[in-house]
Amino acid sequence: MGIEAVIKERRSIRSFKLDEIPRNVIWEILEAARWSPTWGNNQPWEFYVVTGETLGKFKKANSQQRTNGIELSPEIPTPKVWPEPQRKRYVGVGKSVLTSLSIAREDTEARNRYYADMFSLFGAPCLILICIDKTLSIEYAMLDIGIISQTICLLSHERGLGTCMLAASIGCPRLLKELLPISENKTIVIGIALGYPNWDSQVNHFERERAPMDELVTWVS
Repeated sequence: MGIEAVIKERRSIRSFKLDEIPRNVIWEILEAARWSPTWGNNQPWEFYVVTGETLGKFKKANSQQRTNGIELSPEIPTPKVWPEPQRKRYVGVGKSVLTSLSIAREDTEARNRYYADMFSLFGAPCLILICIDKTLSIEYAMLDIGIISQTICLLSHERGLGTCMLAASIGCPRLLKELLPISENKTIVIGIALGYPNWDSQVNHFERERAPMDELVTWVS
C-alpha cells in the first residue's frame, strides 16, 4: 500500500471488534513510529499501552464519569470557541456520525448511548496514551505529538487496524493517574483507541469531507 493511499484511506473508527491485538503488533507499530521527526530530535513522547482488565476498569469508570455529568478537565484544554470555518467542519462531522447511526437530533436517549460508547472507546481493546514531561515547552511538544500520533494511525491502518484519537479518553486525568503508573510530573496529551474495525457498522462508512484546496492554499511566486 502506497503512502498516499494509506493517508487517504485512513479514517477515524467509531466501532471496533472485541478481538485482542497481538502484543508484538502494537510493539512493531510503536517501534516504527518512534522514527517520526521531532524538533531538535528531542523525542518528547512517552507511551502507556493499556489493555485487558485495566482498560476494562477505565472504560467503565470513564463512561460513568460522563453519565454522572462530571465536568471534564483534560490537562491539554480543548477548544471552546471556533472560527466559523472550523466550527462548520466540526459540526458537520458530528452530523455525519449521528446520521450514519440513524440517531435523530431530538433523540436524547440515543445520543447519550452514543456518547457513553465514545467514553468506552467505541469498544477498542487497546488505548495508547501519549504523555510529555511538564517541564517541556508545550508548543513545540504538541507539534511533535501531532506528528507521531498520525504516524501511529497510518502504521495501524497499513496493518489492517483502526484508530480514533479521542479527547474523551483523556478528559479525566485523575482517573488515569489512579489506574496507571503516570506520575504527576507528566502531562497526558492524547489517547488513541486502537483495534480491528467493525466494518458491519455504518458509522465506519459515512462519506468524509475535506476542505477544498482553494480554501487552504495561497500560492505565491
